[in-house]
Amino acid sequence: MSSNPVGVDNTFRRKFDKEEYLERARQREREEKEETRKGKEKGPPVQRQPLKHRDYEVDLESRLGKTQVVTPIAPLSQQAGYYCKVCECVVKDSANYLDHINGKKHQRALGMSMRVERASLEQVQKRFESLKKRKDPGSFSEQDLDERILKQQQEDEERKRQRKEKKKEKKKELAAQNEPEEDIDPDVAAMMGFGGFRSSKK
Repeated sequence: MSSNPVGVDNTFRRKFDKEEYLERARQREREEKEETRKGKEKGPPVQRQPLKHRDYEVDLESRLGKTQVVTPIAPLSQQAGYYCKVCECVVKDSANYLDHINGKKHQRALGMSMRVERASLEQVQKRFESLKKRKDPGSFSEQDLDERILKQQQEDEERKRQRKEKKKEKKKELAAQNEPEEDIDPDVAAMMGFGGFRSSKK
């Protein structure tokens, strides 16, 4: 026997160089730090305005009931549906169009965030004052209310009277249609055994 111990041949197994992999990990960490620095150097985030109510009316009915020839090569603004100039997109129906113009993408394109500005006490009081002023010219008294009630009662009475007249006219027409014809000879009717062509029930 030989003096060399016989061992297992495991040279086929992969050997890992720990130093190499430590260096790779350090390199990756450096790259991640650089990326985060670049992200911070972009500048402060864009400050958007808070949400405001629309000062224009949404036009949903201008093209309602109109026919239009649609071609695939037509520009977006002339295709079927509702066209948004801000986002340059076409939405197929009014419900989706309203969802789009109230949505995050459209509001961001207008430069607004989805947050509402918090109102102060003074702003709320001013709003109440403006609403009161708007109501004052159109305010009504008890006398106006009495006049409106009287007018409503008169209209109801007039409607009832017209209904009664219509019913009377219908009854007269039905009675005129059901009357026996006068051109029947009474002798012929007696010979046949009846006095007329109407029923005996009255």
